[in-house]
Amino acid sequence: MAGYAAAQEMYYTKKGKISFYSKAPLENIEAHNNEVVSFIDIKKAEIVFSVLIKSFQFEKALMEEHFNTSYMESDKYPKAKFTGKVKNPEVVKPVDGSYQITVEGTLSIHNVSKPLITEATVTIKDNQLSGKAKFNVRLADFNIKIPSVVSQNIAEVVEVTVACQYLPLENK
Repeated sequence: MAGYAAAQEMYYTKKGKISFYSKAPLENIEAHNNEVVSFIDIKKAEIVFSVLIKSFQFEKALMEEHFNTSYMESDKYPKAKFTGKVKNPEVVKPVDGSYQITVEGTLSIHNVSKPLITEATVTIKDNQLSGKAKFNVRLADFNIKIPSVVSQNIAEVVEVTVACQYLPLENK
């Protein structure tokens, strides 16, 4: 990413996408959020994501209600955030292509912060920057309690997928 800094140092999006998938014995649950805010500082190889919990949309309204009130307590803990650094920025070249990077940082959900390391793909095409990553989150690690009565409906570990198309910060 350091080589790309000559063209542009800061990128952002207000329309990033994040989804999660819970595969459990009795039902699968999927939710999507298309309002992720993210910034990338190419020069410092830093990345930040912020997402409003209430912006997740579910197939069933009752799932969304339970998610916000019973599990995520989104009135009390309205945001999730990731702050991290690209550990191998030198792999990203200032030419069109896809590059595998390692991102290491802190994921904060439900007022609990935990370290997170994940692989991601950065794509540069026609001077545009996009990124994708997939990782797992163990609900218990973030003090998200699942009542035993619904434990067969909600997975202990959910798969999280992030995809963002970034714009140069000057072009807000």
